[in-house]
Amino acid sequence: MALAVARDMTGAAGARSVAYKPLTEAAGISYNSKSLQFTSAAGFPMYAIIKTGGKQYRVKSGEQVRVESLTADVGAAVSFDEVLAVGEGDAVRVGAPLVSGAKVKATVLAHGRGEKVRIFKMRRRKHFQKTQGHRQNYTEVRIDDIVGGA
Repeated sequence: MALAVARDMTGAAGARSVAYKPLTEAAGISYNSKSLQFTSAAGFPMYAIIKTGGKQYRVKSGEQVRVESLTADVGAAVSFDEVLAVGEGDAVRVGAPLVSGAKVKATVLAHGRGEKVRIFKMRRRKHFQKTQGHRQNYTEVRIDDIVGGA
């Protein structure tokens, strides 16, 4: 809960009293750096933990995520079936190892390459230096829907 500060400057010399009063609750909207997220009726956004490309991602509906490169065209709908957990507030369903019937639907927005990583190797006193670079491919997807399953 957010609090507002109301300062009262009256009183003894140099003494300040501070009274805290609660602000009104938000109108069911939480702001994300990449998207505007509407919350559910319980007040918590539904999220899922998916596994793709050997990595795990915590995703919410409407969010944009960069995952390892997928073989899908831009604008194509993709579905992530490897859902490890689905949660909404305090209610969390964890799979063993996957949540049965759970699915995350997404749309491919773009393909790209990440920032260059420089690799520098050197052996001291051996006149050996080697410089190498690497750029990892990625696919940017927008999470459209999280289906919780049974």
